[in-house]
Amino acid sequence: MVFSTLQTSFFTLIVCTLLVSSSCSFGAREPAALVEDAPLSMTYHKGALLTGRISVNLIWYGKFTPAQRAILTDFVSSLTSSAKSEPSVATWFKTTEKYYSHSKARFPSLALGKQILDDSYSLGKSLTDVHIQKLASRGAPSNAVNVVLTADDVAVEGFCMSRCAYHGFSPRSKVGRFAYIWVGNSVTQCPGQCAWPFHQPLYGPQSPPLVAPNGDVGLDGMAINLASMVESVVTNPFQNGFYQGPKEAPLEAATACTGKYAKGAYPGYAGDLLVDPSTSASYNANGVNGRKYLVPAIFDPATSSCTTLV
Repeated sequence: MVFSTLQTSFFTLIVCTLLVSSSCSFGAREPAALVEDAPLSMTYHKGALLTGRISVNLIWYGKFTPAQRAILTDFVSSLTSSAKSEPSVATWFKTTEKYYSHSKARFPSLALGKQILDDSYSLGKSLTDVHIQKLASRGAPSNAVNVVLTADDVAVEGFCMSRCAYHGFSPRSKVGRFAYIWVGNSVTQCPGQCAWPFHQPLYGPQSPPLVAPNGDVGLDGMAINLASMVESVVTNPFQNGFYQGPKEAPLEAATACTGKYAKGAYPGYAGDLLVDPSTSASYNANGVNGRKYLVPAIFDPATSSCTTLV
């Protein structure tokens, strides 16, 4: 989540951010009643940021139904398209623009690009990070974020054990380079870790799970983690942008605020979310085509705090 994150003794969702190395970024939030949040700040390391028109290309690996694919394609479209009502995914994403005021780059325009379907599992059902980068290379070679989305029966190196998603980038070439993201469907492997709060947590207080806004625990969990990784890849695409901590294990715009989705959040509780009266689903952002999503808090560089939409 992004999160586009795993658990400690008191449940905390952690989206692992992987750049070039295989090191992971873990963000753990201690119980609010016991430990005060440590002060945070994001340092700009003077590296290149995404700018201009950026295509977000989706590589679907494994079997996804058209309805499942629509959940995430609508999310990508929602990043820059206005929803019919607020709070919206577009408003949430616009917070990221504050980071760009500290650089010479202009804030990028993200647009849904091409989609590639690989439902024949061309690389098998057990993938390494090398496989993920190979799949990502099927997207655009430059001015792109290529997103690899793996189905619920695909095992990925480190999945569930240390991460739910990660981002990285390709080597330089004559045509440039691209950033990429991987997100896995955790519904059959570790939903308590990577699809919380739409599934009971593996550890910690066992409160009832929330109703997923699009009716699919796995895909709604993927939307959370994709959101987190989009924030990270826009603010730290090439491992030298905005982050706190060591380069090999950075805290980034969304991973610095893991497990927090609305005001009143604490470990094991996502916060005081909005509830759709017709479905009882919990959400905090409206998207295109009447969609609703749960997006993570973003570290706001203007206030040096984690900011939520609701």
